[in-house]
Amino acid sequence: MFAHLDPTRLLRYAGLFTWAVVGLPLLLLSQLAEPADETAVAATLGWQAWLAWATFGFSYAWLTRALSVRRGSAFDYLLLVLLTGSAIAISYYSGSGLGSILLMVVACVLPWLLPLPVGIAVLALSELVVVPVYMGALGFSWFEALMQAILYVGFAGFVFVTSMVARQQAQARDEQRRLNAELRATRALLAESARVNERTRISRELHDLLGHHLTALSLNLEVASHLTEGKAHEHVGQAHTLARLLLSDVREAVSQIRGNDAIDMAATLLPLADNVPGLHIDMVMPKPFLLDDPERAHVLLRCTQEIITNAVRHAQAQVLRLRYGWDGDAIRLQARDDGRGSENPDAGNGLAGMRERLATYGGELEVESAPGQGFTLRLHLPRGRSPALGKPAPRPVPAA
Repeated sequence: MFAHLDPTRLLRYAGLFTWAVVGLPLLLLSQLAEPADETAVAATLGWQAWLAWATFGFSYAWLTRALSVRRGSAFDYLLLVLLTGSAIAISYYSGSGLGSILLMVVACVLPWLLPLPVGIAVLALSELVVVPVYMGALGFSWFEALMQAILYVGFAGFVFVTSMVARQQAQARDEQRRLNAELRATRALLAESARVNERTRISRELHDLLGHHLTALSLNLEVASHLTEGKAHEHVGQAHTLARLLLSDVREAVSQIRGNDAIDMAATLLPLADNVPGLHIDMVMPKPFLLDDPERAHVLLRCTQEIITNAVRHAQAQVLRLRYGWDGDAIRLQARDDGRGSENPDAGNGLAGMRERLATYGGELEVESAPGQGFTLRLHLPRGRSPALGKPAPRPVPAA
C-alpha cells in the first residue's frame, strides 16, 4: 500500500495527521471548559491557541513539501522558528501538554534543516520551555514537571533519530541514482566505442584481405586476357570486368563503414541528466552530435559528470544548463547553474582534475562565480594532436 511512497512523504503525512489529531483535544477543551460562575457561558479556548495550531500546520506543510531536496534558506529557518514557537504556544494557551506532542513532530524536521548538534539542542530546549505549563496549569511539582519534560525529550529524540535515518537513506538513494546515471552513460560510451572499433576492424579486413586478393585477381585476369583468344578471351574479359566491379564495391563499402564510425555523444551524455535528485538538467546539443575520437569523447563525458556532481554537492543548485556545440574543429561546452556560487571558484580537486584532462588534449577551462551568482564554466576541447600517438586526432563530424 505504501510501497510507492518514499520515507520523506510518509513522514510528512504522519506529521500532518498528528497535527490534525491534536486539533480534536483543543476542540474538546474549548467545549468542556467550566464557566466562571453559574450564569456565565462556558468559556471557549482563546483564539491565540487556534492561531498557533493553524500556524503550525501551515509551517509544517510548507517545510515538508519537498523535504528530500530542500536547500535550507532564510525563509525555511524562519518557518522552523514559527513551527517550534507555535507548538510551545499551544501548550501555554491551552494549559496542556499538547504542544509537547507537536514538538515531537518538529523533531522529524530538524535533521533535514539543521546540523546534528544544533538540532539536538533545539529539541531539548524546546521541551524544557514547556516545564512552567506542567507546574502552573497541571499542578506538577518542579521535579514532576522536569521528569515529564525529560520523558517527552526521549520520545522526541526517538522521532529525531528515525528522521535522521530516513534522511541518510534518502541521501544514499539519491547518490545511487546519480551513480547509476553515470554508469549508464559510461556503458553507452563503451558500447559506442566497441561499435566503432568493430566497424573499423571489419573495414580493415575488407580492405586488406578482399581488396588485396581482388586486386591480384584483376591483374591476373588482365594478363590472361592478353594470352587468350576467341571464346576464352571473351570469358576472361567478362571475368576481368566483374573483378573490377567487385573491387569497386568493396572500396565503396569500406568507405561507407569508415564514414559511419563516429560516436553518438547524445546517446552517451543524455543518460547523465536522468534521475538527478533535486537538480533539473537542461542539455542542448547539435544534431547530430558525433565525435570520431573515443579519447576525447571520454574526456567530454568525465567533464560533464564532474560538472553535474559539483552542481549537486557543492553549488546546491536547482537548475543546470549545459550547452554543447562546435567552435570550428573544437568542442565547446558552456555550463551554468543557479547555485550559491563561491568567492574562490578554482578551489577543489574536481575542477583541477577537469583542467588536467583537458590540458592533456590542449583544452582549456574557464570558471566564473560569485557568492549568490552560481557557477559558469566554459570548456574548449580542440581537435589538436593525439599526445599518445603523436599524430592528428580524427576530425570531428560537424553538426548538421
